[in-house]
Amino acid sequence: MHHRHRAAVSRFLGLLGLVVVSTAMALPAAQAGERAKAPAKKQHATSSASKRAVPTRKVAVRTKAVRVTAKTAKAPTRVAFVPAPQSFGQLAGLHEVSDPLDLKSSVALVIDQDTKEVLLSKNDHAVLPIASLTKLMTGLLISQAKLPMEEPITITQDDVDTEKGSRSRLTVGTTLTRGELLHLALMSSENRAAHALGRTYPGGLETFVGLMNNKARQLGMTDTRYVEPTGLSSRNQSSARDLATLVNVAHGDPLLRELSTSPSYEVAVGARTLQYNNTNGLVKNPTWDIGLQKTGYISEAGRCLVMQAQVAGRKLIMVFLDSAGKFSRLGDAERVRHWVESKASLGAPLHARVNTDG
Repeated sequence: MHHRHRAAVSRFLGLLGLVVVSTAMALPAAQAGERAKAPAKKQHATSSASKRAVPTRKVAVRTKAVRVTAKTAKAPTRVAFVPAPQSFGQLAGLHEVSDPLDLKSSVALVIDQDTKEVLLSKNDHAVLPIASLTKLMTGLLISQAKLPMEEPITITQDDVDTEKGSRSRLTVGTTLTRGELLHLALMSSENRAAHALGRTYPGGLETFVGLMNNKARQLGMTDTRYVEPTGLSSRNQSSARDLATLVNVAHGDPLLRELSTSPSYEVAVGARTLQYNNTNGLVKNPTWDIGLQKTGYISEAGRCLVMQAQVAGRKLIMVFLDSAGKFSRLGDAERVRHWVESKASLGAPLHARVNTDG
């Protein structure tokens, strides 16, 4: 009996030891879990023993989590890849056409404004979406209509972009003058401003869009069609040839020259003052002499740019459509400028024509 009693006690003590060890092992993990749930301030109230256990336990837990998700997970981690939508020019294969200047724009045209000589052309007859280059025609009509520029116009829900979901700091209910809206539309490509200008035109938006198309026909812009005044719709389309014609006419309007090349502009909206900057960084570059400009972008059109600028003593009209890359249209303009300047310094003729049949 004595031996049996001692054996039973031994087994009891062994089991008790396992329980103690298991409890001791589980306790730090449980404490760590509770600390993770508790607010940061409560961690300072833990005992010194718990504080000593926290760093080691935290590292172990984090390392284990990384290993499980990255290495030992049964199912591989899959990341959804959504390719960027292709522009119309990319879909048409226009980017496959090379040119002597290695331009990133699939369409380009450079014309001497005085002589009408074509200095450079690339797919210049291709008809593509023109994005916010549309606003140049919008601005031309507003300016030529001689409407009162001090007349207040209020942004309404009708001016909110439902096609692309683009954002605007001109919230519904904001009231600015027609002149302020025109400035923002041409300089910073403000979509709600441009839409409000067309909506409040005498006769309404439908009349305004009709006048845009009539004006294009009057100017001989046979490749051009407008369906709205902002350029958000990919159905607003034109060719580089037509856009060069529009730039030439718009450059003759002093108001469009001034507003489109303004580096920045501030407007008062209630108690706030909003500052807008020009979407074309070249207007702030002292090495450029730009008389008129407009940028544009939607995914269907790529990056677009039209300009009138003086380069090497010549007045040039530049059109770049469907440029691939956020700053590539500006880079193309720089490439053309350096090319013209280098040719002028050598007294060499300018000519670079590529696939003009579009």
